[in-house]
Amino acid sequence: MRALVYGLARSGRSAAERLDDPVLVDRSLGNESDLSLLDGVEVVVKSPGVPNGVPLLVEARRRGIAIWSEVELGFRLLPDAKLVGVTGTNGKTTTTELLGAIFRAAGRDVAVAGNVGTPLTSIRAAEWVVCELSSFQLEDVHELACDVAVLLNLEPDHLDRHGSFEAYRDAKLRIFERSRAQVVPRGLDLTGIEFSADDELPAEPLLRGAHNRENAAAATAAARAAGIAEDDIAEALRTFRGVPHRLEDVGERNGVRYVNDSKATNVAATLRALAAYSDERLHLILGGSTKGEDFTPLAEAIGANVQPVHFIGEEAERMMEVIDGHVDGTLDRAVVHAARLARPGEVVLLSPACASYDQFDNFEQRGDAFRAAVLELEQ
Repeated sequence: MRALVYGLARSGRSAAERLDDPVLVDRSLGNESDLSLLDGVEVVVKSPGVPNGVPLLVEARRRGIAIWSEVELGFRLLPDAKLVGVTGTNGKTTTTELLGAIFRAAGRDVAVAGNVGTPLTSIRAAEWVVCELSSFQLEDVHELACDVAVLLNLEPDHLDRHGSFEAYRDAKLRIFERSRAQVVPRGLDLTGIEFSADDELPAEPLLRGAHNRENAAAATAAARAAGIAEDDIAEALRTFRGVPHRLEDVGERNGVRYVNDSKATNVAATLRALAAYSDERLHLILGGSTKGEDFTPLAEAIGANVQPVHFIGEEAERMMEVIDGHVDGTLDRAVVHAARLARPGEVVLLSPACASYDQFDNFEQRGDAFRAAVLELEQ
């Protein structure tokens, strides 16, 4: 089968390694506009960062060439593995990693992959695979079938890519097309094994916030559907400490705590962070690159405990139209400014409600920069 791999970031490189002599297309190669590269190609394997409207993919569809996401290829290369898929607007990585911890506590042979950073195509063998699936990855699946499929929540996100909430929702719901067991939020008008933050769990999760209890409830429901014992679920809930850039406590300076929630790349995620710290005095850092969201719900949720707000990045001015605060511009300046104003016992929270691509390559780099800026503060 002659294949073309479009996009040579982490997942694209992994896919290329699993194919025989694929055609490689990437911005860095300067060959994205060469439609003749499709000659003789039977399938295009697309990295999640490549939008479906680019000319090469439009031409591939016109020619009737199949287009697969990298996870579709990865699924086909693991015919004997059982798959737990996790999607949703927020909480995917935390829930995916927690499920991995639960399966390991149960002594299962498990790999954790997908949008968490390890490409599915890099997994050579496993009894179980827990796979985080983004809307970008689910756009072009065909035979991918989850033994257990988890939808955590659905809120507006990536509207700049999908064009509408309906298109974004439809991409997310593709996780259920061939699934055997469906785990869904209670009240979302979907049929399946329901969960909510109010569920009785075999142990209380270590992670802070109502949203993380909901993530734990979803992971518990999925683990039960996969046949994991209650004692093993409880062990993981009691010991799992979360993942970086999600309400991550990065240190204390002069009695002030600094929390890295760089993964809060949309309004809904920042609302959850504010709820988790509703009883503490916050110095909040917001802003970044646009995703086309309405910031009014965020303005309405910022209470008297949040003073002041520091804005960074290209969305700073638009945020200031509805939220009072200071424009610091860059993350370094915001951290220094917040540190100067904060008093012992208070919290400086980076929870941007925006993507990171104006000033950083990704949210991880932004979170690392926040951590570094905190470490540079005088004690």
